[in-house]
Amino acid sequence: MKTKVQFFFKRAEAFAVLLLLSIYQAMAQSAAGIDQATAEVSSYVDPISNLIIAVGAVVGLIGGVRVYIKWQSGDQDTQKAIMGWFGACLFLILVGVVIRAFFV
Repeated sequence: MKTKVQFFFKRAEAFAVLLLLSIYQAMAQSAAGIDQATAEVSSYVDPISNLIIAVGAVVGLIGGVRVYIKWQSGDQDTQKAIMGWFGACLFLILVGVVIRAFFV
């Protein structure tokens, strides 16, 4: 029984040393890797924010057509549809602007 406990502690000790060395090696990286990652993420911000604004424009057009059809058919929920459409457009446009402002 004592040999099993000793074997377990030897393995745990070896694992702890290995973990400590791997953490030390990971922390020893230079700032060049962080700078490269920052540059790479920054290069994706503009296309993504433009894509979000374009999706907002398409949603706005489709929502505008839906509201127009409801209005022409005399539906009573026109005001509710207008508010939902306007809120969705505003949200998508603001998300694109906020993402760009946050990462630049």
